[in-house]
Amino acid sequence: MSQPPLFKPDLKLDLVLERVVDAPRELLWTAYTKPEHVRQWFTPKPWIITDCEIDLRPGGLFRTRMQSPDGKQVNDRRCCYLDIVPNERLVWTDALLPGYRPSGDPLITAVVSFQPEGKATRYTATAIHRDEATRNNHEEMGFYDGWGTVLDQLAQYVKTI
Repeated sequence: MSQPPLFKPDLKLDLVLERVVDAPRELLWTAYTKPEHVRQWFTPKPWIITDCEIDLRPGGLFRTRMQSPDGKQVNDRRCCYLDIVPNERLVWTDALLPGYRPSGDPLITAVVSFQPEGKATRYTATAIHRDEATRNNHEEMGFYDGWGTVLDQLAQYVKTI
């Protein structure tokens, strides 16, 4: 049974990327919840994910470390899972560390949902921000290009698993 949406996005504060992906949601879920898969697609190439740690439970850790094309390790992002509905929804935030401990400088809370659409999946990613300035800065940093590229990589990658 499908879960109801958590909220209605506020386009003054949130960025939303929605697309139908030609893959069953179970494959997308697997690619999103297993570190060995996340490392393959979660950052726009030629950047790479060098490390990923997932403790898939509310209050658990979602951590990724990226490496730039010149080999510099950057963006060791630590997030806390808030909500997990298998094959349907993942919610995490960098406003909290694992165990619901406050973090230093939050950027977003992410809500990713996977809804069946025939043999495909309607993928919706929402980046929730604390204020318009943070939202606008994230958009100017390339949210749609970056998250869109990563979604393209995910769609291609799930064809291999």
